Amino acid sequence: MKKKEEIEEVVEKLTLPVLERLGLSLYDVEYVKEGGEAYLRVYIDKEGGVNVGDCETVTRELNPILDERDPIDDAYIFEVSSPGLTRTLRRDRHFEKSLGEPVEVKLFKPLEKRKEWEGILTSYDENTITIEEEDKTRRSFPRSQIARVHITFHE
Repeated sequence: MKKKEEIEEVVEKLTLPVLERLGLSLYDVEYVKEGGEAYLRVYIDKEGGVNVGDCETVTRELNPILDERDPIDDAYIFEVSSPGLTRTLRRDRHFEKSLGEPVEVKLFKPLEKRKEWEGILTSYDENTITIEEEDKTRRSFPRSQIARVHITFHE
């Protein structure tokens, strides 16, 4: 059985030429198991945002390629979508593009009796993510303790 990271890497390589030809960019590839089902998710993006038609086109283009190359041994559900406005930040390229943006950091275990922290993303490296809270306090979190980081919006 292939590892999650290997599957995501292979699918990313298969997806990039298709998206380039369609004038789209790849935000992320995610292979996850949820509720007993395996999901392969390809998140696409473009200037001004993607629409349902973009997702349908990519699905039609990628389905035969994935069927032919068969990068996943098990049955899975294939989805193509936008990363959304409150996109999850998983990879260094996501953190790089989101420096200066408001984010929410969710931890696996509480820190100072809290599992959720909000602030402006100020820096990152291979081991930590740093935010600046509203009161200007800078707080760093080890990546190993982070369950999820995503963009936030407040009205």
